[in-house]
Amino acid sequence: MVTVHHTAEQPVQSAIDTTLKQIIAAQEEIFVRRQPNSAHLAEAAQQHLAGGVTSSWQITAPQPVWLSHGHGSKVYDVDGNEYVDLHGGYGAALAGHAHPAIQQAIAMQVTKGTHFAQPTPNAVAVARELARRFGLPRWRFANSGTEATMDAIHLMRSITGRDLIIKIEGCYHGHHDSVQVSVAPEPEQAGPAAAPYSAPSSTGIPKAITDLTLIATFNDLDSVARLLETHEDQVAGMIIEPIMMNAGIIKPEPGYLASLKALLHQHHALLTFDEVKTGLTVGPGGVTRQEDVQPDVITLAKSLGGGVSVAAIGGTEAVMDHVASGGYEMVGTFNGNPLAMAATRAMLCEVATPEAYQHIEKLRLRATTGIEQAIAASGLSAHVVTAGAKGCVVFAEEPVTSYRGFLGVDDRYSHAHWLYQHNGGVFLPPWGKIEQWLISVQHDEADIDRLIENFGVFSRAVGAES
Repeated sequence: MVTVHHTAEQPVQSAIDTTLKQIIAAQEEIFVRRQPNSAHLAEAAQQHLAGGVTSSWQITAPQPVWLSHGHGSKVYDVDGNEYVDLHGGYGAALAGHAHPAIQQAIAMQVTKGTHFAQPTPNAVAVARELARRFGLPRWRFANSGTEATMDAIHLMRSITGRDLIIKIEGCYHGHHDSVQVSVAPEPEQAGPAAAPYSAPSSTGIPKAITDLTLIATFNDLDSVARLLETHEDQVAGMIIEPIMMNAGIIKPEPGYLASLKALLHQHHALLTFDEVKTGLTVGPGGVTRQEDVQPDVITLAKSLGGGVSVAAIGGTEAVMDHVASGGYEMVGTFNGNPLAMAATRAMLCEVATPEAYQHIEKLRLRATTGIEQAIAASGLSAHVVTAGAKGCVVFAEEPVTSYRGFLGVDDRYSHAHWLYQHNGGVFLPPWGKIEQWLISVQHDEADIDRLIENFGVFSRAVGAES
C-alpha cells in the first residue's frame, strides 16, 4: 500500500485554483452580459462563416467580439461599448485608427485606381525608405507576412540549392507548410529540450515537408551548431524572429544574433529575420537596426501599411540579384498594389516619425512603471516585458528565455487579465499568454492610465489569493 503525504502547499494551491476559476467565471459572465449583439451575431454567423468567424484566431472564450468601428486610439463594439485599443489588430495598427495621413493617402489613390498589376511611383519611394531604415538595399513586395516568409524560404533554398531549413521552436512565421512546424507544440510533442522534434503544427502538413524543417532553441547557439554539423552542406538557411513574439516577448541575449549570423555563414547558409511583428513596432528600423545585425533577408508586414494589407521582402545585393536575374521568380498579382503602396508611403514618411517613436517611448515607460508597481503591491508572480510599442505581462517569477520556459507560464492568469481589461474598457489581444499589446501613435496618457487602473483591479483580485 502506498501512503500519499499531502504537503501544506497542496490545499493552498487547490484553494487558489478554485478561486481563480470562480473569478474567471464571474468575469466571463460580465463579458457576455455587456455584449448581447455580439452574441447574436456570433450565433447568426455560424450558418455562413466557418466557425462563425473570419479567422480561427477570432474564436475566443467566452465569445468573439464583433466590432463596429475604430477612431484614433479607440475601437467600438456592435453593442456601443468603447475600448482603448491595445489589441491593435495583432500588431498591425501602429498608426491607430483612421489616421488622417493614411486616410488621405488611400482617398487620393482610390480616385486614381486601385489595381494595375504594374509598378507605380510610390513603390520606388517605399523601397528607398525601407533601405534607409533597415540597411538592406533591394526590396520586393507581397500582401501578408505569410507570403513574405514563404518567399524568404523559397529564396534561401533557390540560392543555395539546399532543401533543409532551420527554425526556432515556438516561433510563428505564417501558415505555409515549411514553417508550420513546432509553432506551439505541447510538451509531449516537443521532444527533448536538447534536440526538439519537428512537430507539425496543424493537420494537412505532409510529413515529407515537415522533415525538411529542423528545430533549434532560441538563445542557444549550440542547438543550431549541432543541426548544421549533423546536416553538413544540406541547410539552406534559418528563419528567426529576432525578438520572439509568439510566446509573449522573448529577447535575444547579448551577442546571440551576431554570433548566429556568423555561424550560419560559416556553413554557407543564409539568415532571414522575420520582422513581421517587430519591423516598425520596436523602432524605426526594427530589431535589425536596434541590434546592428544585418541579415541576408528580412520580411516585414503588419504595421507596414498603416492598416492596409501589405508586406515586404528585403535582401542584400547578392540575394536580390538572384531575383533580378530570374534565378527565383518572386511573383504575385497584387504585389506592389498601388493602394498598399500609397498607404505604406504615408505610414513610413508621415506617421512612423522620430517624434512618434518618442511619444510611444514615454507611454511605454508609463505603462511599465504603473503595472510593475501594481505587481509589487499585490505580490503576484509576474513581470512586464516590453519592446518599443509592444509589451506584455508574463505570469511567471523567472525571466523566460526560450519556448520551454514559456510553457511554464500560467495562461489562466493571462485569460483573467484579458477579461478584466476588456470589461474595464481596454481591448487586449485575447491570447494573452502568447500575444502582446500595441501602443499606437494615437494613444495618450489617459489610455495608458486606464490599462494600469484595470491591471490594479485585476492584480488585487487575484493577488490576494496567490
